[in-house]
Amino acid sequence: MKPPSAPPPPEDPPGVPGFRTWRGVYQFVFAFFVLCVLLLAVFSRVFA
Repeated sequence: MKPPSAPPPPEDPPGVPGFRTWRGVYQFVFAFFVLCVLLLAVFSRVFA
């Protein structure tokens, strides 16, 4: 029989103002990266 699993350890706060979890930080960074790529694509068409 499998012993009961321990609850996951509490997540450390990232210490970044405005973010409570690391997941929020990762999502913001990913969204900002996508925005930069899209803006580069748009600007390359507009100013080419």
